Amino acid sequence: MAVTLGDLRRFAVARSLFPPTTLQGALNRLGFVQADPIRAPARAQDLTLRHRVREYRAGDLERLYPSLEVEEDVFVSYGFVPRPVHALMHPRRFRPAWSAGQNRRIEALLAFVRERGVTHPREADDHFAHGTVRNYWGGSSNATTHLLEAMHYRGLLRVVRREKGIRMYAVREPVEVATNGGWQKRIDSLVDVAVGKYAPLPGPSLSSLVSRLRYAVPQWQSELKAAGKRAKDRLARARVNGIDWYWPLDEEPRDSVAEETVRFLAPFDPVVWDRRRFELLWGWEYRFEAYTPAAKRKLGYYALPLLWRDRVIGWVNLPPGDRELQADVGYVAGRPPGDRGFKHQLLAELDRMHGFLGRTP
Repeated sequence: MAVTLGDLRRFAVARSLFPPTTLQGALNRLGFVQADPIRAPARAQDLTLRHRVREYRAGDLERLYPSLEVEEDVFVSYGFVPRPVHALMHPRRFRPAWSAGQNRRIEALLAFVRERGVTHPREADDHFAHGTVRNYWGGSSNATTHLLEAMHYRGLLRVVRREKGIRMYAVREPVEVATNGGWQKRIDSLVDVAVGKYAPLPGPSLSSLVSRLRYAVPQWQSELKAAGKRAKDRLARARVNGIDWYWPLDEEPRDSVAEETVRFLAPFDPVVWDRRRFELLWGWEYRFEAYTPAAKRKLGYYALPLLWRDRVIGWVNLPPGDRELQADVGYVAGRPPGDRGFKHQLLAELDRMHGFLGRTP
């Protein structure tokens, strides 16, 4: 029997929303959790993990981070990766290299961090007073903080914890890479991590995803196109409605079953992360509008996709902070589904959200 779009839809939901496990277990299985600082009502990493970790509460990842085998780093975007994945990406090498002047500043800053053990960016700036630089968003950033972030990205420093959301840095010691077969095997392993998280993927999305690994391994950017071709050769594939879809070879899309559950998903949850796949599976355009001017928003500042069974049928906006948790729900069809049990499951998800946020209903 041929794989259908319905099979792929159920597969996409079921394989990602696996039975809840430990925090370390969920991080290992996901391979990467995207981070975002906005709390509306919680950070994206917490909203992602709450579905996949038993009794998870907002802030658990940040609180438990020092005890976990995980690192903050850039993968296909910024977030958290298990240490074996982190090791596959390093050392990162860049051309052109830093200038002699930059190297002197880096060596001095590295010595300062090593001497202190753990360093707050403000302490480093107070010591060096490097001034300000233009940041990615077009505003002004502290130059020392900017340099610490660059050193972190290049693998000279690691984030050991956060204090009130601020990264605390320590010197990153070299680590052994637990893989054989050289750089090509390492690239293929990283591709497998990405596919393992976001499959099933339409062909164009697979190519885009592999291309985004240029952030993880800039030293091998020129090799990623070939890695994408190797991935398509080794992955399972089916052509559905004129589009080739790919997923790990040992998985069967037709075995998936939809749960009778409502879930509020993070905007960067792996179920909804790829917008191309989203439209193919659910037939409408979801937009993340936190950076869209208020007058132009259609769904809301931080609209969470609303999953019912294997369908994303709308979105929900929840108030940030400690305000009363009243859901503002929108539906693609303009009204809630008439399925028996939907209202009960919606209320159950709101109750779970109260517990996750530590609020009293």
